[in-house]
Amino acid sequence: MWSAPPGPDAHRSPEFLTLASVTIAPLPSGLRVRTRAVDHPGRLLDLLPDDRNPLCWVRESDGLVGWGEVARFTVTGPDRFVEADAWWREFADRLDVRDEIGLPGTGAVAFASFTFSPRSAGSVLVVPRVVVGRRDGQAWITEFAAGEGPSAVRSVSPVRASGPLRYSDGRLPVERYRSAVAEAVRRMRAGELDKAALAHDLLAVGEEPLDPRFLLGGLARRYPTCWSFAVDGLVGATPELLLRRAGDQVSSRVLAGTIWPGERAEADLGGTLLGSAKDRREHDLAVDSLAEALSPLCASLDVPEVPAILSLHNVSHLASDVHGRLDPKAPASLLQLAEAVHPTAAVGGTPRKAALELIDELERMDRGRYAGPVGWVDADGDGELGIALRCAQLEGRTARLFAGCGIVADSRPDTEVREAAAKLVAVREALEAAEPVR
Repeated sequence: MWSAPPGPDAHRSPEFLTLASVTIAPLPSGLRVRTRAVDHPGRLLDLLPDDRNPLCWVRESDGLVGWGEVARFTVTGPDRFVEADAWWREFADRLDVRDEIGLPGTGAVAFASFTFSPRSAGSVLVVPRVVVGRRDGQAWITEFAAGEGPSAVRSVSPVRASGPLRYSDGRLPVERYRSAVAEAVRRMRAGELDKAALAHDLLAVGEEPLDPRFLLGGLARRYPTCWSFAVDGLVGATPELLLRRAGDQVSSRVLAGTIWPGERAEADLGGTLLGSAKDRREHDLAVDSLAEALSPLCASLDVPEVPAILSLHNVSHLASDVHGRLDPKAPASLLQLAEAVHPTAAVGGTPRKAALELIDELERMDRGRYAGPVGWVDADGDGELGIALRCAQLEGRTARLFAGCGIVADSRPDTEVREAAAKLVAVREALEAAEPVR
């Protein structure tokens, strides 16, 4: 179905949708794409114009930022990854591309954000008019142009601080979240399933429309080793890389098992986390689920036997970096890989079907794109997708914040509530800052 691009509220869905749907923005004719080298552009986030929906995927000094919109693809349903992959391949094949760099992320690029559940509306690919990128000291700009016309270049206005904020319950308040965790633990102890990742939300409302660049910049400065992202109003900084594809190489960073300052008395939080049977079991379930999903698509897969510690500003996680080589006979694209692995046990649970049914029953809210894949894909099928964690969906004056925890039979409801609050600190601190972070 061909139609005009959806409006800003297109991803909202008070009730889960049950039928697949697709919306494709009209494709301009005669599109040309050029990628060329540029001098050091400075901090990538500083290039973003005052746009309601900036596009970003940045870690430390490298990444991609984009603005303007050439095309958009939105989809709902269980085949959303397959349909998005098919649309992107067809779109990219019709372009006249001149790529003078030839790195992953050059040439035509689409920013991607998918819903956690196939029944939620809002999975989207956005092709920006302008992309500026940097990788390993090499910087470039990619510009779309129709015919001989110039691409859209915008002036950058000052970033606006959030100002005073008031908080209110989201669709799943803390007390209901505590009860949901208790019920999940009861069922796990009864042997119904091994793990489920439950989440709740929180609303922050400002006096004026919130500037996504303010939240994005604050998160990027506080969490430079995370992947800071912004796609279609979803803004965050995730520590968890779902997938990276570069040629025949694929990798993933799995996180599960969390500790935070004040949660336990020991000074050695990392040692405590590694020694926790509960956290190690939660982590093993997440790693095993990823490896099981990736193995059929890989010629080889390297899975570490012992996790490492990832220490962040607000929490520490057990982390395992998984690396593989794709099947050379039929190398899967990034979006095909995403279809195979999402949701992992880190954000879904084990067994997957039972965990997802429990999440629907106990949360009784639409997560939207929280805990779904987010990132970018290029015309070769390479790219990076993180899991949309430590994030908020921005709508005018309102930010909807999310946080979740992996629940196993040994989980304690009060502890999980405190863990979720510790994870919310990332977005809350960035939103509440008095001045833009530079």
